[in-house]
This record gives sequence, C-alpha cells and structure tokens, in this order.
Amino acid sequence: MAGDNPWVFDVNEAEFDAKVMQKSHEVPVIVDFWAPWCAPCRALAPILGRLVEEQAGTVLLAKVNTDDNQELALQFGVNGIPHVVGIRKGRAVVQFTGLIHESQLPEFLQKLQPSAAEMEAEAAAQIEKTNPTDAEAKYRAALKNNPQQEDAIVGLARVLIDLNNDKESAEVLEQIGSAGEFGAEADKLRAILWLREKAKDLPNEEVLRKKTAANSNDANVLCDLGTLLAANGKNAEGLECLFQAGRFDRKLVATRVKETMVKIFFVIGVRSEMADAYRDKLTSLLY
Repeated sequence: MAGDNPWVFDVNEAEFDAKVMQKSHEVPVIVDFWAPWCAPCRALAPILGRLVEEQAGTVLLAKVNTDDNQELALQFGVNGIPHVVGIRKGRAVVQFTGLIHESQLPEFLQKLQPSAAEMEAEAAAQIEKTNPTDAEAKYRAALKNNPQQEDAIVGLARVLIDLNNDKESAEVLEQIGSAGEFGAEADKLRAILWLREKAKDLPNEEVLRKKTAANSNDANVLCDLGTLLAANGKNAEGLECLFQAGRFDRKLVATRVKETMVKIFFVIGVRSEMADAYRDKLTSLLY
C-alpha cells in the first residue's frame, strides 16, 4: 500500500491513464511495479518513498500491484519485479528492474528530469501564439542543445509557418518522418505548406468567388477556390468546394480533388469526424 505519503499512491489499470499518463504532463511520475510476495519490492518501497518525499511534490510515485494488474504489467514489458519506470510527458524515459542501492536513485531521478533542450522547447511552446519571434529563438536554442529534439523540430517548423517562412519550415521538417510521437504533427505541417504552395499563385478569394457565382459548374475554379480556402484555414468550406468540383468533373477526382482533399485530411486530423465524412464522399466519387 502507498501509506501516508501524499505524493505516493496506489493505481490500477482503470485509473492509470488519468493518474499517471495524463498527470505526467504536469509532473514526472515514477511507477513502481511490485507484488506483496516480493521481498525485494518490500525493501525498495520505503527507499522510493523517501526519495519522492524529499522532492516535495515535484515528482510522484504510483504503485502498481502486478498480481492485480497483469495487463498493465504486460503493457510495460515487466519481466521481473520490482520494476520501476519513470514517465514524463506521457513517455517512459528511464527504468530499472530489481533492487538497486539507494545511492543509485539520484541518478535515476536526474534522468527523469527534462533536459535543457526539453525545457527550452516547453518554454517556446507556451509563447508560440503570443510571441512567435521569441518562441523561434527558444526552439533554435533547444535544437542547438539537442539537434534531435523532435518537439523542438516541429515547434520551430510551426512557428516559421506562422512567420511566413515556408521555405525554412520545409527544410526543418526534412529532419523528421511520419512515424513516432510527432509524426502526425509533422505531416500536418507538411500538408499546410503544400496547400500554401499550391495556393500562392491563385487569384484571391473574392475573384474566385465571383467566378463560381458566374459559373457554379466550373470544376477547375471550384478546385482553385477549395485549395485557396484550405490554405487560409477554411477547411470545411474548402473540402465542400473540392467535393462539388469532383461531382461536376469526374476526371479531376483522381488527380486534383483527391490529392488536395487528402492534404486537408492531414491538416484537420486523418481520423477526425470531418475527414471521415469527406473521405466517404471522396470514395463515392472514385468508385
């Protein structure tokens, strides 16, 4: 049991996401996988408790009884106990198995703390909307400390887009792929850049709307308007224009319509309700 320490608590599978994974976005959480019959677990428990108590709330300790939460233990690849995992920002960043000496725990705790690059990236994210210029500087500082800091890579690319520096944003995004924790965000930013590139030489929105008002069946103009609207963040209207363009000219469906709609799906979230709805509409045009 967790005992009277306010920063130590028992957690089960049903509570784990809220009490550990979500909470770890606010404060690092140490997860102790243990069992009542495990003598090394009983020896390690008070040591971990003292360590966490000394941190006075800057780190938490979640206790998981593996006898009662076998699926959770399996999820974390627990092959022996005690098994201790440090989680920060929803990710396991450090772990060990077995009873280690108390003198080794400060090093474990240090690895659980954010690096200088991570702290710079976190600070930058907090001021992106209010002060993008300073955010850009902080992201660059983070990447100077760690060129592989992925949240700083996508953060810098995002800020550069806001500052209309699309060329460098595209170059920055070359450092990160579609997989991993930040892959979806990187794909979203690449899609935004693609739409902006396609829209840059198009007439303005007023001109295109006048053209569609004059001839509502002009599929190419509807494609242009849909692309421009999406590039300007009007995704729902942009998708509808593209869908209507496909209805009027089936030859465009497999080329301009499909390509542009797929890019918008990346921007709004490929599994979002809007993307699902328009994916079905696109399918009806294709087949």
